[in-house]
Amino acid sequence: MTTLWIVVAVVAAYLIGSLSFAVIISKSMGLDDPRSYGSGNPGATNVLRSGNKKAAVLTLVFDAVKGLIPVLLVQLFGARVGFGDGTAALVGLAAFLGHLWPVFFRFQGGKGVATAAGVLLGFNVWLGLATLAVWGLVAYGSRYSSLAALVAAVAAPVIQTLVWGPSTATLAIVVMCLLLIWRHSANISKLMQGTESRIGQKAATAPATAAAKSATPRPAKSASKPPRGARQHRKQTH
Repeated sequence: MTTLWIVVAVVAAYLIGSLSFAVIISKSMGLDDPRSYGSGNPGATNVLRSGNKKAAVLTLVFDAVKGLIPVLLVQLFGARVGFGDGTAALVGLAAFLGHLWPVFFRFQGGKGVATAAGVLLGFNVWLGLATLAVWGLVAYGSRYSSLAALVAAVAAPVIQTLVWGPSTATLAIVVMCLLLIWRHSANISKLMQGTESRIGQKAATAPATAAAKSATPRPAKSASKPPRGARQHRKQTH
């Protein structure tokens, strides 16, 4: 019976993670779908490129909360049905995966930075705060959200291991951080080329949208009229 409840908890956490608040909040506030501009990523940083700071903050908060809530629920009430730390790690990872591949939004999700932060806060509030501090320092110094996320992703499992030692959550943390780095592969290329957008930079058309526009065929020009002399020659022959 416990196994069944664990499966239910994991599926519920995935569904919660599948709520793409970047899209939900943007649409509720009359903004463009964040998948249609900037990086095309449904996350707080890209929503900020719309120029609406309130929408970006709300996206950040709700994306973090959806990672935090499943873990907290298991830790507070899971013992009644036999849940342990392993179940908390599983539901945290499931919520993160839901954000990356949301079933409600055709599996087109974000990169998972805020949701991962929420999950870490649920695992260990001090680990979460330390990781957020790393992100904040790098973001403040570089103005690159992607660089801050990458450094924080490397730092989180290192901090966990050095300060608290390996735990049942360590594997979930490592998996989340590896996936987060993988989701930033395009950003890594842009950082190396010096073309990465900085925090708060205004939005541009998403690459897919721009490509679609450029690929739209132009109407064919009508055939040019024959020279005047040729028309006169035809009249004379008739």
